[in-house]
Amino acid sequence: MEEFNAITFLTQGGPVSMSVALALLAMSVASWSLLITKLWQDLKTARNGAAFVFHFHTHRSLEAAEHAVQEDSEYKQLTRLGMAAATHHQSLTVEGCSRDEFTARALQRGLQEVQGRMESGLTVLASVGSVAPFVGLFGTVWGIYHALASISASGQATLDKVAGPVGESLIMTAFGLAVAIPAVLAYNALVRRNRKAMARIEAFAYHLHVYLVTGRMLPAAKAEFSATTELKAATA
Repeated sequence: MEEFNAITFLTQGGPVSMSVALALLAMSVASWSLLITKLWQDLKTARNGAAFVFHFHTHRSLEAAEHAVQEDSEYKQLTRLGMAAATHHQSLTVEGCSRDEFTARALQRGLQEVQGRMESGLTVLASVGSVAPFVGLFGTVWGIYHALASISASGQATLDKVAGPVGESLIMTAFGLAVAIPAVLAYNALVRRNRKAMARIEAFAYHLHVYLVTGRMLPAAKAEFSATTELKAATA
């Protein structure tokens, strides 16, 4: 009885089977590398953002809070953008656009840029999750065709001669699913993390906008400050 052998299947399948296997390997490496990179970036962003929000609430001016935190973050970038917009509006006479509206537009543009950076790479995970099963299926179809062609040429169509090559060709479908399933799970997890992170950043942008326009912090920001202090203590 012939035993299943994935290496033999790949070598006998020719350039097509090898290309399919290499494509699936490249997809797997790309999805796992992207997942690890994004998780590290999210962790760094959360830590640096918590530190900046802490100094944002404890210092008397935005300039002092900005200089107190050396690490860059989305929170710090939004603060720079908002301060630049408020200063620019104050130095110029802008008709038909109040300081409130001018600063809000600048912060909105900054939030869109932050969201774009956070969503970068997610298309790769979505593409891998949707394409990998079909690539594996293509490898299976090609393997079955190649196996049946070889059996037909040898003239031996017994069950043991058919089951081995056909079973080996099904490995490509398993490879495709093994690549696609982690990519889909990683995509859903990162989308959820990005949604939560954007909610925190948008809340900070709102408090920053109020502070830039009125010069005072909202009373509701005290609750956020307390939560940020706990997060900072937990990540210290």
